[in-house]
Amino acid sequence: MTRYYFDVRDGDTLAIDEEGMELRDLAAAQAEAAESFADVVRDVARDMAKNGGVIRMAIEVRDDKGDLLQVGYTFRNRRLD
Repeated sequence: MTRYYFDVRDGDTLAIDEEGMELRDLAAAQAEAAESFADVVRDVARDMAKNGGVIRMAIEVRDDKGDLLQVGYTFRNRRLD
């Protein structure tokens, strides 16, 4: 098993995952990142509905050897009146 780290990028800020999670392979890490990211997006979307604006976020996955993948999005909320 490999230890994967899931760092969260919010705009220019990067929150480093110090603990990580042991998973069987990169496919399992990608699935975990996507599932975690869906939770983050849902929470941010609720706040954006109230405030409007643009948010850029990503989960960056790495192992002890370096960066492996990034799951990200840009969320824009604006009224069209």
